[in-house]
Amino acid sequence: MENKTVVVGMSGGVDSSVAAMLLKKQGYNVIGVTMQIWQDSAAPHEGGCCGITAVDDARRVANQLGIPYYVMNFKEEFQKEVIDYFTEEYLAGRTPNPCIACNRYVKWEALLKRSVEIGADFIATGHYARIERLDNGRLAIRNSVTAAKDQTYALYNLTQEQLEKTLFPVGEYTKEEIRAMAEEAGLMVAHKPDSQDICFVIDEDYSGFIEKEAPGRVPPPGNFVDKDGKILGKHKGITHYTIGQRRGLEIAAGHRVFVTDIRPETNEVVIGENEEIFTTEVVCDNVNMMSMAELKPGECVRVKAKIRYNHGGEYGSIEALDDGKVICRFDKPVRAATPGQAMVFYDGEYVLGGGTIVGR
Repeated sequence: MENKTVVVGMSGGVDSSVAAMLLKKQGYNVIGVTMQIWQDSAAPHEGGCCGITAVDDARRVANQLGIPYYVMNFKEEFQKEVIDYFTEEYLAGRTPNPCIACNRYVKWEALLKRSVEIGADFIATGHYARIERLDNGRLAIRNSVTAAKDQTYALYNLTQEQLEKTLFPVGEYTKEEIRAMAEEAGLMVAHKPDSQDICFVIDEDYSGFIEKEAPGRVPPPGNFVDKDGKILGKHKGITHYTIGQRRGLEIAAGHRVFVTDIRPETNEVVIGENEEIFTTEVVCDNVNMMSMAELKPGECVRVKAKIRYNHGGEYGSIEALDDGKVICRFDKPVRAATPGQAMVFYDGEYVLGGGTIVGR
Protein backbone atom coordinates (compact mmCIF):
# COMPACT_ATOMS: atom_id res chain seq x y z
CA MET A 1 0.00 0.00 0.00
CA GLU A 2 2.29 2.73 -1.29
CA ASN A 3 1.98 6.12 0.45
CA LYS A 4 -0.37 4.69 3.09
CA THR A 5 0.87 5.09 6.65
CA VAL A 6 0.12 2.64 9.43
CA VAL A 7 0.94 2.93 13.12
CA VAL A 8 1.69 -0.49 14.58
CA GLY A 9 1.15 -0.98 18.29
CA MET A 10 4.36 -2.79 19.24
CA SER A 11 4.33 -4.64 22.55
CA GLY A 12 7.84 -6.02 22.20
CA GLY A 13 6.42 -9.47 21.44
CA VAL A 14 6.78 -11.61 18.35
CA ASP A 15 3.23 -11.08 17.03
CA SER A 16 3.31 -7.28 16.81
CA SER A 17 6.90 -7.39 15.58
CA VAL A 18 5.98 -9.64 12.67
CA ALA A 19 2.88 -7.51 12.03
CA ALA A 20 5.16 -4.52 11.49
CA MET A 21 7.47 -6.57 9.27
CA LEU A 22 4.61 -7.88 7.11
CA LEU A 23 3.12 -4.43 6.62
CA LYS A 24 6.48 -2.99 5.59
CA LYS A 25 6.85 -5.79 3.02
CA GLN A 26 3.37 -4.93 1.72
CA GLY A 27 4.53 -1.38 1.00
CA TYR A 28 3.08 0.59 3.89
CA ASN A 29 4.91 3.41 5.58
CA VAL A 30 5.19 1.78 9.00
CA ILE A 31 5.61 3.62 12.30
CA GLY A 32 6.19 1.58 15.44
CA VAL A 33 4.61 2.78 18.67
CA THR A 34 4.65 1.39 22.18
CA MET A 35 1.98 2.70 24.49
CA GLN A 36 3.35 3.75 27.86
CA ILE A 37 0.41 2.84 30.07
CA TRP A 38 1.83 1.54 33.32
CA GLN A 39 1.34 3.65 36.40
CA ASP A 40 3.98 4.52 38.97
CA SER A 41 1.90 2.63 41.55
CA ALA A 42 1.44 -0.46 39.40
CA ALA A 43 4.65 -1.90 38.03
CA PRO A 44 3.70 -4.35 35.28
CA HIS A 45 4.97 -7.84 34.62
CA GLU A 46 8.46 -7.65 33.20
CA GLY A 47 7.50 -9.70 30.15
CA GLY A 48 3.88 -8.67 29.72
CA CYS A 49 2.35 -6.79 26.82
CA CYS A 50 3.00 -3.51 28.61
CA GLY A 51 5.90 -4.73 30.70
CA ILE A 52 9.22 -3.13 31.50
CA THR A 53 11.02 -4.88 28.64
CA ALA A 54 8.38 -3.95 26.05
CA VAL A 55 9.98 -0.64 25.08
CA ASP A 56 13.50 -2.05 24.83
CA ASP A 57 12.44 -5.04 22.76
CA ALA A 58 10.13 -3.03 20.51
CA ARG A 59 12.81 -0.41 19.86
CA ARG A 60 15.35 -3.07 18.93
CA VAL A 61 12.90 -4.69 16.52
CA ALA A 62 12.04 -1.31 14.95
CA ASN A 63 15.76 -0.71 14.43
CA GLN A 64 16.10 -4.13 12.81
CA LEU A 65 13.19 -3.36 10.49
CA GLY A 66 14.40 0.16 9.75
CA ILE A 67 11.17 1.88 10.78
CA PRO A 68 10.66 4.96 12.96
CA TYR A 69 9.69 4.19 16.53
CA TYR A 70 8.09 6.20 19.32
CA VAL A 71 6.78 5.76 22.84
CA MET A 72 3.41 7.44 23.42
CA ASN A 73 2.11 8.23 26.88
CA PHE A 74 -1.37 6.84 27.56
CA LYS A 75 -1.13 6.67 31.34
CA GLU A 76 -4.19 8.86 31.90
CA GLU A 77 -6.40 6.92 29.51
CA PHE A 78 -5.26 3.57 30.90
CA GLN A 79 -5.86 4.66 34.48
CA LYS A 80 -9.39 5.86 33.74
CA GLU A 81 -10.61 3.28 31.24
CA VAL A 82 -8.87 0.15 32.50
CA ILE A 83 -7.51 0.35 36.05
CA ASP A 84 -10.37 2.40 37.51
CA TYR A 85 -12.91 0.26 35.65
CA PHE A 86 -11.24 -2.94 36.85
CA THR A 87 -11.21 -1.71 40.43
CA GLU A 88 -14.82 -0.48 40.51
CA GLU A 89 -16.13 -3.70 38.96
CA TYR A 90 -14.47 -5.86 41.61
CA LEU A 91 -15.72 -3.56 44.37
CA ALA A 92 -19.23 -4.08 42.99
CA GLY A 93 -18.91 -7.88 43.12
CA ARG A 94 -18.38 -8.34 39.38
CA THR A 95 -15.48 -9.94 37.47
CA PRO A 96 -14.30 -7.60 34.71
CA ASN A 97 -12.26 -8.28 31.58
CA PRO A 98 -9.75 -5.41 31.46
CA CYS A 99 -8.25 -6.50 28.13
CA ILE A 100 -11.57 -5.78 26.39
CA ALA A 101 -11.71 -2.31 27.93
CA CYS A 102 -8.08 -1.68 26.99
CA ASN A 103 -8.71 -2.73 23.40
CA ARG A 104 -11.80 -0.56 23.00
CA TYR A 105 -10.83 2.61 24.81
CA VAL A 106 -7.03 2.71 24.82
CA LYS A 107 -5.57 0.72 21.94
CA TRP A 108 -8.27 1.76 19.52
CA GLU A 109 -9.94 4.94 20.71
CA ALA A 110 -6.91 6.76 22.15
CA LEU A 111 -4.16 5.29 19.95
CA LEU A 112 -6.24 5.61 16.78
CA LYS A 113 -7.11 9.22 17.54
CA ARG A 114 -3.48 10.16 18.10
CA SER A 115 -2.35 8.16 15.06
CA VAL A 116 -4.79 9.99 12.79
CA GLU A 117 -3.58 13.28 14.25
CA ILE A 118 -0.02 12.52 13.10
CA GLY A 119 -1.22 11.62 9.62
CA ALA A 120 -1.64 7.84 9.77
CA ASP A 121 -4.26 6.07 7.65
CA PHE A 122 -4.47 2.92 9.78
CA ILE A 123 -3.43 1.33 13.04
CA ALA A 124 -2.40 -2.31 13.31
CA THR A 125 -1.75 -4.81 16.08
CA GLY A 126 -0.55 -8.38 16.41
CA HIS A 127 -3.98 -9.80 17.23
CA TYR A 128 -4.91 -13.14 15.67
CA ALA A 129 -8.07 -12.04 13.88
CA ARG A 130 -9.23 -10.92 10.44
CA ILE A 131 -11.46 -8.09 9.23
CA GLU A 132 -13.82 -8.55 6.28
CA ARG A 133 -16.56 -6.49 4.69
CA LEU A 134 -19.80 -8.45 4.47
CA ASP A 135 -22.48 -8.41 1.78
CA ASN A 136 -24.56 -6.04 3.94
CA GLY A 137 -21.75 -3.49 3.76
CA ARG A 138 -20.71 -3.79 7.41
CA LEU A 139 -17.24 -4.71 8.57
CA ALA A 140 -16.87 -7.70 10.86
CA ILE A 141 -14.09 -9.46 12.67
CA ARG A 142 -13.54 -13.02 11.50
CA ASN A 143 -11.79 -15.80 13.38
CA SER A 144 -8.10 -16.20 12.66
CA VAL A 145 -6.98 -19.16 10.57
CA THR A 146 -5.95 -20.99 13.73
CA ALA A 147 -8.51 -21.71 16.43
CA ALA A 148 -5.67 -22.32 18.89
CA LYS A 149 -4.75 -18.63 18.84
CA ASP A 150 -8.04 -16.88 18.12
CA GLN A 151 -8.42 -13.48 19.79
CA THR A 152 -11.72 -12.26 18.37
CA TYR A 153 -13.52 -12.54 21.73
CA ALA A 154 -11.61 -9.58 23.16
CA LEU A 155 -12.30 -7.43 20.08
CA TYR A 156 -16.10 -7.61 19.87
CA ASN A 157 -16.53 -4.05 21.16
CA LEU A 158 -14.80 -2.27 18.26
CA THR A 159 -16.93 0.13 16.23
CA GLN A 160 -17.39 0.26 12.47
CA GLU A 161 -15.32 3.46 12.35
CA GLN A 162 -12.47 1.77 14.21
CA LEU A 163 -12.59 -1.32 12.02
CA GLU A 164 -12.34 0.90 8.91
CA LYS A 165 -8.92 2.01 10.07
CA THR A 166 -7.61 -1.28 11.48
CA LEU A 167 -5.28 -3.92 10.04
CA PHE A 168 -4.61 -7.38 11.50
CA PRO A 169 -1.65 -8.72 9.49
CA VAL A 170 -1.03 -11.90 11.51
CA GLY A 171 -4.61 -13.19 11.36
CA GLU A 172 -3.85 -15.19 8.22
CA TYR A 173 -1.11 -17.21 9.92
CA THR A 174 -0.60 -19.71 12.71
CA LYS A 175 1.59 -18.93 15.70
CA GLU A 176 4.18 -21.40 14.43
CA GLU A 177 4.31 -19.61 11.08
CA ILE A 178 4.71 -16.23 12.80
CA ARG A 179 7.62 -17.47 14.91
CA ALA A 180 9.23 -19.07 11.83
CA MET A 181 9.00 -15.77 9.91
CA ALA A 182 10.51 -13.91 12.84
CA GLU A 183 13.34 -16.41 13.10
CA GLU A 184 14.04 -16.29 9.36
CA ALA A 185 14.18 -12.48 9.53
CA GLY A 186 16.52 -12.64 12.50
CA LEU A 187 14.17 -10.78 14.84
CA MET A 188 15.48 -11.02 18.38
CA VAL A 189 11.99 -11.67 19.79
CA ALA A 190 11.32 -14.75 17.63
CA HIS A 191 11.12 -17.06 20.65
CA LYS A 192 9.97 -14.62 23.30
CA PRO A 193 7.23 -16.25 25.45
CA ASP A 194 3.66 -15.00 25.15
CA SER A 195 2.23 -12.86 27.94
CA GLN A 196 -0.63 -14.57 29.76
CA ASP A 197 -1.83 -12.67 32.79
CA ILE A 198 -3.40 -9.27 33.33
CA CYS A 199 -0.40 -7.04 32.73
CA PHE A 200 -0.88 -4.61 35.60
CA VAL A 201 -1.54 -7.12 38.41
CA ILE A 202 1.48 -8.85 39.93
CA ASP A 203 1.18 -12.54 40.85
CA GLU A 204 -2.61 -12.50 40.26
CA ASP A 205 -3.09 -10.72 43.59
CA TYR A 206 -6.23 -8.89 42.50
CA SER A 207 -7.36 -8.04 46.01
CA GLY A 208 -3.99 -6.59 46.94
CA PHE A 209 -4.01 -4.48 43.80
CA ILE A 210 -7.54 -3.23 44.47
CA GLU A 211 -6.61 -2.33 48.05
CA LYS A 212 -3.81 -0.13 46.71
CA GLU A 213 -6.09 1.49 44.12
CA ALA A 214 -9.02 2.03 46.49
CA PRO A 215 -7.63 2.23 50.02
CA GLY A 216 -10.30 2.01 52.67
CA ARG A 217 -13.00 1.02 50.16
CA VAL A 218 -12.38 -2.70 49.85
CA PRO A 219 -15.27 -4.63 51.42
CA PRO A 220 -14.30 -6.32 54.71
CA PRO A 221 -14.66 -10.02 55.48
CA GLY A 222 -18.24 -11.23 55.60
CA ASN A 223 -20.38 -14.33 55.61
CA PHE A 224 -20.45 -17.32 53.33
CA VAL A 225 -24.14 -18.27 53.05
CA ASP A 226 -26.20 -20.85 51.23
CA LYS A 227 -29.00 -19.86 48.85
CA ASP A 228 -31.44 -19.64 51.78
CA GLY A 229 -29.19 -17.29 53.75
CA LYS A 230 -27.85 -19.83 56.25
CA ILE A 231 -24.38 -18.78 57.43
CA LEU A 232 -21.72 -21.34 56.49
CA GLY A 233 -18.55 -19.51 57.50
CA LYS A 234 -16.48 -16.37 56.97
CA HIS A 235 -15.06 -15.12 53.67
CA LYS A 236 -12.03 -12.87 53.18
CA GLY A 237 -13.90 -10.16 51.25
CA ILE A 238 -15.90 -10.27 48.03
CA THR A 239 -12.99 -9.11 45.87
CA HIS A 240 -11.39 -12.52 46.45
CA TYR A 241 -14.15 -14.45 44.67
CA THR A 242 -15.82 -15.04 41.33
CA ILE A 243 -18.78 -17.14 40.15
CA GLY A 244 -17.88 -20.81 39.77
CA GLN A 245 -14.84 -20.62 42.05
CA ARG A 246 -14.04 -23.74 44.05
CA ARG A 247 -10.49 -23.31 45.30
CA GLY A 248 -9.56 -21.12 48.22
CA LEU A 249 -12.98 -21.17 49.88
CA GLU A 250 -11.73 -22.88 53.05
CA ILE A 251 -15.13 -24.32 53.93
CA ALA A 252 -15.40 -27.76 55.53
CA ALA A 253 -18.50 -28.86 53.59
CA GLY A 254 -17.39 -32.46 53.19
CA HIS A 255 -17.70 -32.23 49.43
CA ARG A 256 -16.90 -29.82 46.63
CA VAL A 257 -18.81 -26.56 46.78
CA PHE A 258 -18.72 -23.51 44.54
CA VAL A 259 -19.39 -19.79 44.56
CA THR A 260 -22.86 -19.40 43.04
CA ASP A 261 -23.48 -15.70 43.67
CA ILE A 262 -21.88 -12.57 45.12
CA ARG A 263 -24.08 -10.10 46.99
CA PRO A 264 -22.20 -6.81 47.46
CA GLU A 265 -25.24 -5.14 49.05
CA THR A 266 -25.06 -7.53 52.01
CA ASN A 267 -21.36 -8.42 51.67
CA GLU A 268 -22.27 -12.11 51.28
CA VAL A 269 -20.76 -14.81 49.10
CA VAL A 270 -23.27 -17.54 48.26
CA ILE A 271 -22.04 -21.13 48.24
CA GLY A 272 -23.78 -24.04 46.55
CA GLU A 273 -23.55 -27.08 44.35
CA ASN A 274 -22.00 -27.29 40.90
CA GLU A 275 -25.38 -27.70 39.21
CA GLU A 276 -26.51 -24.36 40.64
CA ILE A 277 -24.10 -22.42 38.44
CA PHE A 278 -25.51 -23.80 35.20
CA THR A 279 -28.10 -21.78 33.30
CA THR A 280 -29.74 -21.67 29.89
CA GLU A 281 -30.37 -17.90 29.95
CA VAL A 282 -27.80 -15.12 30.15
CA VAL A 283 -28.53 -11.37 29.93
CA CYS A 284 -26.07 -8.69 28.85
CA ASP A 285 -26.05 -4.91 28.50
CA ASN A 286 -23.73 -2.36 26.84
CA VAL A 287 -24.32 -4.28 23.63
CA ASN A 288 -22.21 -3.63 20.54
CA MET A 289 -23.46 -5.18 17.31
CA MET A 290 -20.81 -5.68 14.66
CA SER A 291 -21.75 -7.80 11.65
CA MET A 292 -25.34 -6.56 11.74
CA ALA A 293 -27.15 -3.42 12.85
CA GLU A 294 -28.81 -3.18 16.25
CA LEU A 295 -31.38 -5.78 17.09
CA LYS A 296 -34.94 -4.48 17.37
CA PRO A 297 -36.83 -5.37 20.55
CA GLY A 298 -38.31 -8.84 20.16
CA GLU A 299 -36.07 -9.72 17.21
CA CYS A 300 -34.35 -13.10 17.56
CA VAL A 301 -31.17 -14.37 15.88
CA ARG A 302 -29.47 -17.76 16.06
CA VAL A 303 -25.88 -17.55 17.31
CA LYS A 304 -23.04 -19.41 18.89
CA ALA A 305 -22.10 -17.48 22.04
CA LYS A 306 -19.04 -17.50 24.28
CA ILE A 307 -19.41 -16.38 27.90
CA ARG A 308 -15.67 -16.14 28.63
CA TYR A 309 -12.43 -16.08 26.66
CA ASN A 310 -11.66 -19.79 27.00
CA HIS A 311 -15.28 -20.94 26.60
CA GLY A 312 -15.76 -23.14 23.55
CA GLY A 313 -19.13 -21.54 22.86
CA GLU A 314 -22.67 -22.89 22.84
CA TYR A 315 -25.52 -22.49 20.36
CA GLY A 316 -28.63 -20.53 21.19
CA SER A 317 -30.81 -17.59 20.21
CA ILE A 318 -30.39 -13.95 21.19
CA GLU A 319 -33.30 -11.57 21.61
CA ALA A 320 -33.25 -7.81 22.13
CA LEU A 321 -35.21 -6.66 25.18
CA ASP A 322 -37.10 -3.39 25.56
CA ASP A 323 -34.48 -1.89 27.87
CA GLY A 324 -31.59 -2.26 25.43
CA LYS A 325 -30.30 -5.47 26.96
CA VAL A 326 -29.96 -8.74 25.06
CA ILE A 327 -30.84 -12.19 26.38
CA CYS A 328 -29.28 -15.37 25.03
CA ARG A 329 -31.30 -18.54 25.45
CA PHE A 330 -28.85 -21.41 25.09
CA ASP A 331 -29.74 -24.80 23.67
CA LYS A 332 -27.72 -26.43 26.46
CA PRO A 333 -26.87 -25.07 29.91
CA VAL A 334 -23.66 -23.05 30.23
CA ARG A 335 -21.53 -23.00 33.36
CA ALA A 336 -20.67 -19.97 35.50
CA ALA A 337 -21.97 -17.05 33.45
CA THR A 338 -20.26 -14.30 35.41
CA PRO A 339 -21.46 -10.69 35.73
CA GLY A 340 -18.79 -8.36 34.36
CA GLN A 341 -17.48 -10.81 31.77
CA ALA A 342 -18.31 -10.46 28.08
CA MET A 343 -20.78 -12.59 26.17
CA VAL A 344 -19.80 -12.59 22.50
CA PHE A 345 -22.10 -13.76 19.70
CA TYR A 346 -20.83 -15.46 16.57
CA ASP A 347 -22.43 -16.06 13.19
CA GLY A 348 -20.22 -18.84 11.89
CA GLU A 349 -16.67 -17.46 11.85
CA TYR A 350 -17.80 -13.84 12.20
CA VAL A 351 -18.37 -11.76 15.33
CA LEU A 352 -22.03 -10.75 15.34
CA GLY A 353 -21.67 -8.62 18.46
CA GLY A 354 -21.57 -8.90 22.22
CA GLY A 355 -22.16 -7.26 25.56
CA THR A 356 -21.36 -7.34 29.27
CA ILE A 357 -23.03 -10.08 31.31
CA VAL A 358 -25.33 -8.66 33.98
CA GLY A 359 -27.24 -11.76 35.12
CA ARG A 360 -28.61 -15.21 34.57
